[in-house]
Amino acid sequence: MTVRTMEKATCEATAGAMSEAERKLRIELAAAYRLVDYFGWTEQIYGHLTARVPGGDDHFLINAYGLNYDEVTASNLIKIDVEGNVVAGEDASVSYAGFVIHSAIHMSHAAQNQVVMHIHSRAGMAIAAIKEGLQPISMFSTVFFESLGYHDYEGASLYLDERERIVSSLGNARAMILRNHGLLVTGATVPECFLRLYRLERACQIQVDAAACGTLNPVDPAVARRSRNDLDSFQGMQRVPEGSIEFAALLRKLDRTDTGYRD
Repeated sequence: MTVRTMEKATCEATAGAMSEAERKLRIELAAAYRLVDYFGWTEQIYGHLTARVPGGDDHFLINAYGLNYDEVTASNLIKIDVEGNVVAGEDASVSYAGFVIHSAIHMSHAAQNQVVMHIHSRAGMAIAAIKEGLQPISMFSTVFFESLGYHDYEGASLYLDERERIVSSLGNARAMILRNHGLLVTGATVPECFLRLYRLERACQIQVDAAACGTLNPVDPAVARRSRNDLDSFQGMQRVPEGSIEFAALLRKLDRTDTGYRD
């Protein structure tokens, strides 16, 4: 199926009645795809950013299979159910393997896991490939100190029975390293989730760079724990939801070059 065919099908599927909340969510999620592309965290067309659609149905937004991240727009995001079936747009298709991971997380701790972002960045995959995992060697990495899940690699996530193990590996954390695979974060909103993804990816980049220069120097566990708590407290003092200020600044950056993600 061509990109043009998918865009036509999905635009038709999303035309008509749509709540303001869903429209806002679509714009934010499309922006997140563009930002992942902007920061160079893409692995061709693979990886997914998904969000639960407001309302009583278990419906989710995901990218159409085959689109580059810089081709994702608010209108060509696909709406699917918890099993990955397309709810609207018969000609559209999504990656089944991709949503096996996401659906497991979305259906647990629903309030805090409205959004799930999973990427195959170079730095993220490098840290996922080492036994030590993420080390508390920077301010960003302390954000995840004692608050980071790990899930052992089981293959390309094609089997539904892996869902329970993914949820167990994440526990109450909102970030996880999929060993030998990549990174995954969750959030109550797109801005919150993207900020968490940015910090986890940056922590991985710093560790890869530091290890290439010399011997890693982890901070004392007590200091790492205090740093994590202080950063959490700082977020709690803000008058707007977590990630809102940072995401708004990133949207201004996008809008200066291309507003196409809003279409």
